[in-house]
Amino acid sequence: MQYRIEKDSIGEIKVPCDKLWGAQTQRSYENFKIGTEKIPVELVRVFSRLKKAAAKVNIDLKLIDQARADAIMKACDEINEGKLDGNFPLAVWQTGSGTQFNMNMNEVIAHRAAQILHEDGKDIKVHPNDHVNHSQSSNDIFPTSLHVVTATLLKEQLFPAIDAFITALDKKTEEFKDIIKIGRTHLMDATPLTLGQEISGWSGMMKRDRDILAQGLKYVHYLAMGGTAVGTGINTHPEFAVRVAAEISKLTGESFETAPNKFQALSSKSELACVHGLLRALATDLMKIANDTRWLASGPRCGISEITIPANEPGSSIMPSKVNPTQAEALTMVAAQVMGNDTTIGLAASQGNFQLNVFMPVIAYNMVQSIRLLSDAINSFNHKCAAGIQPNLPRIKEHLENSLILVTGLVPLIGYDKAAEIGKKAAKQNITLKEAALSSGYVSEKDFDFYMNPKRLIKPEA
Repeated sequence: MQYRIEKDSIGEIKVPCDKLWGAQTQRSYENFKIGTEKIPVELVRVFSRLKKAAAKVNIDLKLIDQARADAIMKACDEINEGKLDGNFPLAVWQTGSGTQFNMNMNEVIAHRAAQILHEDGKDIKVHPNDHVNHSQSSNDIFPTSLHVVTATLLKEQLFPAIDAFITALDKKTEEFKDIIKIGRTHLMDATPLTLGQEISGWSGMMKRDRDILAQGLKYVHYLAMGGTAVGTGINTHPEFAVRVAAEISKLTGESFETAPNKFQALSSKSELACVHGLLRALATDLMKIANDTRWLASGPRCGISEITIPANEPGSSIMPSKVNPTQAEALTMVAAQVMGNDTTIGLAASQGNFQLNVFMPVIAYNMVQSIRLLSDAINSFNHKCAAGIQPNLPRIKEHLENSLILVTGLVPLIGYDKAAEIGKKAAKQNITLKEAALSSGYVSEKDFDFYMNPKRLIKPEA
C-alpha cells in the first residue's frame, strides 16, 4: 500500500494514498481499535447535509469565498450520494464528543473539495478547520446530527413500516370480524371475543405507539448548531444559528429550529432519551404481538393452533417437517435489543458534565441501530408472517365449545355464585355446561341458549 504524509498540530503521520482523510482521522483510526462498531452510515449522510448547510450559510454571510463553498457543497453531495463511501472508518468508541468523526468529515470534504477545484483549473487549498468547519464545533454539530438523524430516520423508515403494518392488521381485523374464539387472560380461558377484535388490539397498539412517537419527535426539531464550543456561539456569526437551521430544514424536508438555549442543547440529551424511550415502548408492544402470534400458532397438533402462519423455511436440522415461528422470534430478539439500547442511551444521556455530554457516539450508534432494526423487523414480520395469518376454524370452534368460562354469560340471569357452581360441576363431572346448568334447575334450556349464545358474549348488552 502506498502512503502520503499528512500533518496536524501533533506532527506528521502516514495516510493511505487511496483515502481522502487526513492526519486526525488516521490518528483516531490507529488509536481506537476497539470492537467492530463503526459510526453508522446514516450519520455520515446526515453530517454531509449539515456541512453543506453550514457552507451555504457561510457564503451567504460572506464568511468564506464562493469557490470554496461551492466545492465543499459539491463534495457533501457526493458523500450523501454514497460516492465517497470507504472514507469513514472510525470506531464508535472514540472521544465522547465525536470530534474525531467531525474531523474525519472535515478532512474528507476538504480533500475532495480541493480536488474539485483543481479539476476546474483552480489551485485553491481547502482547510478542514478554517473552511469546512467554519462557524462550527464538534460540540454543536454532533448533537445537531443526533437530532436530525433521529427525525429523518423516524419519518423515512420507521413510520412507513408502522403504517404498512397497521394497514395489514386492519385488513385482518375486518377479514376475521365474525370468527368467534375463546379469550385468554393469565394464559387461562376467558370470555370470548372475535379473532378480528383480538387483532384490532394489535393494530391499536401500533396506532398509539405511532402517535406518541410523533409527539415526542417534535422535541428533536431544535438544533444545537450555532452554540459552537460551550454554547456561547464563539467564532460564529450572530445570524448563523437561525440561518443554518432554516437551511437544514430545506435540505431534509423537516421543520427544524435553532435551540433557544444552546447551553441546554450541548449538554443535555433528554430529548433523545425521551424519543428512544418511546421506541422502547414500541418494542414492548411488538414483543407482545410476536408472542401472541407464536402462542396462537403453536402446535400444530399439541399447541393452541388457532391460527396458521406462513411456513417460510424448515425449522429443524433433526426433526423432519418441523416449522417454527421464525419471524416472531426475530422480532422478539429485535425488541430485546432495543430495550437494551434504551438502557445504554438512558445512562449515556445522564453524563452531561458541565457544558457537554461526552457519550454522543454511543447514543448515535444505539439510536440509529434501534430505528433501523425496528423498521426492518416490522417490515419483515408484516410481509413474511402477519400478512399470511389464517384462522384454523375447527380448532377455534373446539376451544370455544369446550371452555367452561362461557358460564360467565349466565351471571346476569342467576348471579355469580350459582354460575360458579355450574362451572365447577361441569368440570368435576366432565359434562358440558349445558348439561350442568339444566341439571342444576337454575336455568331453563331456552334461557341457557339465549344467554350462552357466543354472539351475545363479545359485546356489551343493554
